[in-house]
Amino acid sequence: MPRRRPSQTSQREQAKKRKTIPRKTRPVGELVIITGMSGSGKASVLKAFEDLGYYCVDNLPVGLIPRFAELVGRSSEIERTALVVDVREGEQLASLPDIIKSVRRMLPTKMIFLEAEESVLLRRYSETRRPHPLGTSAPVKTSLADERRRLSSIRALADLVIDTSRFNVHELRSYITAKFQKHKSDSCVSFGFRHGVPEDADLVFDVRFLPNPHFVPEFRPLTGQHPKVAKYIRSFPQTKEFIQRISELLVYLLPHYIHEGKSYLTISFGCTGGQHRSVLIAEEVSKRLRKSGYHVKVVHRDSPK
Repeated sequence: MPRRRPSQTSQREQAKKRKTIPRKTRPVGELVIITGMSGSGKASVLKAFEDLGYYCVDNLPVGLIPRFAELVGRSSEIERTALVVDVREGEQLASLPDIIKSVRRMLPTKMIFLEAEESVLLRRYSETRRPHPLGTSAPVKTSLADERRRLSSIRALADLVIDTSRFNVHELRSYITAKFQKHKSDSCVSFGFRHGVPEDADLVFDVRFLPNPHFVPEFRPLTGQHPKVAKYIRSFPQTKEFIQRISELLVYLLPHYIHEGKSYLTISFGCTGGQHRSVLIAEEVSKRLRKSGYHVKVVHRDSPK
């Protein structure tokens, strides 16, 4: 028996369905190109990006940048990457402006240009006694002037120009961290001291000074997330005051940790068994931190045991 051909209407309907099926997409990658004057701190900046979780490459040949950007755009593992390109590339450096323009059409790309005052660069070379990349046949001062001329067209394309004259190494890395860090979620963890303190805890608060619901028979099999247990723990004035004071302390501390490069904090609250008091406190403190604009997840390590 001959097969029946689908009508044009059914073919159009099937094509429409195929078009409306959503495709899974991965986050678009991000590329940061670091360049600038020799002695301006490019190595320190690259290290700062490495600490921020970027995949970092030093002195990648200019001709390989488009291929590298293409691989980053396709990769399911590398989302953020940073690379250094500078005068060590020689004559190939002249093609960098056109390459940057083409790469920006592939994925989000930012370029950072580092520079410093001539006197500062000369002092840094004198202290490190390293040769200038352009060679030792000319004085460092002459090489710096030549380098600045070669990089002038690249500097004009930079998204961010940083004069590092007044920065030391630590200040420069802190500056980059503040500019590019994407703060991860902090964690409020409840635990029981009888099971040990969490190994990844950054801050530990002991809440065993609060009355223990474990000694109330009806509360013993429940946890601090149960409404009756939570109401019981909150009924004590010291509970309310502790939650208020600790929350205010953390709201004060978190911006300072972020400024110093701490990607996230694990804030741990411990009671005897990790079932009641620590659970309630972790829940309440996390709510207040979220209201202050922080991304916080709650983990109850020992509840229930």
